[in-house]
Amino acid sequence: MRTLFGMILGALLLVGGVYVYDSMQTSAVANGQVGQTNRTIVNWDVAAADLKALKARAHEGWVKISSN
Repeated sequence: MRTLFGMILGALLLVGGVYVYDSMQTSAVANGQVGQTNRTIVNWDVAAADLKALKARAHEGWVKISSN
């Protein structure tokens, strides 16, 4: 159980660290330059859209399972 908790905590710390690092960097889109060296690691708009789609699929699956 501690191993599972440690893995979840580690994943949360990793995502939080990347988010903090990315939020301190300037965006290539905001500056209008394509080949800028200070680009963000994660495209957070795409990540948010993927998370929203995952939540929708999980909800649809739960409704399908619970209706039977």
